[in-house]
Amino acid sequence: MTTVNINLKSGAMKKETLKCLLLLAVVAIICSCGQTARRLPLIPDGVKQTMVDGKPVIDTVYKTISDFGFLNQDSIMVTNKDFDGKIYVADFFFTSCPTICPIMHRNLLKVYEKYKGNPEVMFLSHTIDYRYDIPSRLKAYRSRLGAAGKQWQFVWGTKDLVYAMAQKDYLVSVNEDKAAPGGYVHQGYLVLIDKHRRVREAYDGTKQDQVEKLMADMDILLKEK
Repeated sequence: MTTVNINLKSGAMKKETLKCLLLLAVVAIICSCGQTARRLPLIPDGVKQTMVDGKPVIDTVYKTISDFGFLNQDSIMVTNKDFDGKIYVADFFFTSCPTICPIMHRNLLKVYEKYKGNPEVMFLSHTIDYRYDIPSRLKAYRSRLGAAGKQWQFVWGTKDLVYAMAQKDYLVSVNEDKAAPGGYVHQGYLVLIDKHRRVREAYDGTKQDQVEKLMADMDILLKEK
């Protein structure tokens, strides 16, 4: 730290110096407030009306993940309750995907490694190949990828359930397409969910800068009250 000695020889110099110090203090307070107030956005999903003291009150409803239950790689039922009080990253993929899935999951593995062992962070990967990706295949895929333990779950569900949840809750497009490589089309988004199951942001899992932003935003979300 550098110390600067100021010799206040005159009243005018003292006055100007005090002005500068006050200005610096105001700037520091503004910057500090900006840092503590930084929050990730919430995604509106409509409004609801309630009655308070006999008067109607309109509140915003935010995009929130519905209750769910899927079989994981160990053929054990995983539900939304397993994610209570945690932030998590969700994605949609299939194990035989020849295009974006390998890139997306290699990038997501870096995120997993950063937060490995953090009890407040989980990962949830949904297969969209309901025919082929039975739990045993999900387990083999997860092992090859390098994930272990309960922190990163790979789950299977019926077509109707998974596809509806992808599009309605996570806002990710998925579909079958015989003309597409592997027979399926889907977006490679990594969707960040907060501790209240609210969608906060989505990131292109095939792009390194987006994955870096995801990790930075996860750090912010972990500090959110």
